[in-house]
Amino acid sequence: MGNALVDSGRDSRPAIYCQALRKQYRSRSGTVDALKGLDLEVGRGECFGLLGPNGAGKTTAIEILEGLLEADSGEVEILGMRWGQNDDELRQRLGISLQETRFAERLSVYETLVLFRSFYRSGKDPAEVMAVVGLGEKARSWVGKLSGGQRQRLAVACALVGDPELLFLDEPTTGLDPQSRRQLWEIIRDFKEQGRTILLTTHYMDEAERLCDRVAVVDYGKVIALGSPGALIAALGGDHVVEFAVADGGAVPPEELAALPAVRGVRVDSAGAALTVTETHVAMPALLELLRARGLEPARLTTRHASLEDVFVNLTGRHLRDEEVSPS
Repeated sequence: MGNALVDSGRDSRPAIYCQALRKQYRSRSGTVDALKGLDLEVGRGECFGLLGPNGAGKTTAIEILEGLLEADSGEVEILGMRWGQNDDELRQRLGISLQETRFAERLSVYETLVLFRSFYRSGKDPAEVMAVVGLGEKARSWVGKLSGGQRQRLAVACALVGDPELLFLDEPTTGLDPQSRRQLWEIIRDFKEQGRTILLTTHYMDEAERLCDRVAVVDYGKVIALGSPGALIAALGGDHVVEFAVADGGAVPPEELAALPAVRGVRVDSAGAALTVTETHVAMPALLELLRARGLEPARLTTRHASLEDVFVNLTGRHLRDEEVSPS
């Protein structure tokens, strides 16, 4: 794509476009391919979720999109512009909340927001943004006295104070209590209702399901699944999941579980087995009969609706929450 794209039809193009992104890191032990030809497109006005286990290349991709890191090869356009050509304009139109933000400990919350607001030609009143993120009562408090959750809300406030067109939120609700999480969800929904765009990373699958129009699952440096949460869950082949474990370390061969009526998928791990089923009332009696015939007793047996977590585990073989203990 040539530079002419920057000059015409800006509003009709995606908020985020990247193609064939590659990034390699070199170390004493050799090279690591963080990105292996990543393709991504995020529409304007969309809340888009980027999900991936630790080491999948997710954070590398985000830092390239934010202009913090340069790709080895590939194309990137943000709001119809390119890093290296339109840097000042892009910085005026982006809001970024990093996974971990370091603030001046002896500035107050209000002073910190005034400082960040000064980086933009236009933006929001710091007092208004403090109220939005629930930090109004902490206006005079030093940043060094804030709790982890309060610092996280301050990071989001700093991303919002420039009144951005595109918002990058990297694990924005980590460390927040349930009420604060819901408050932040409302902020994200309000931002989207204004026709603006969010790129969100999260290790909370319920968060991605509730907030995101579409999600991309990234693993080993590439997008391995893309679609709405509902469509990805439907692709599992069943609306419900039956989870069970057998007492005394017993087990049932996966092929016998897969042969049960209404079962569309089987996943077995150290914690037990999970069956994706179309009809719980059909699968459950058949499962109990199979266990009885084998002389096995269920130590645990539960049913629930299929979720984005099931999609993720089915694709990667890992639980995202367990993997996300350090930046990828």
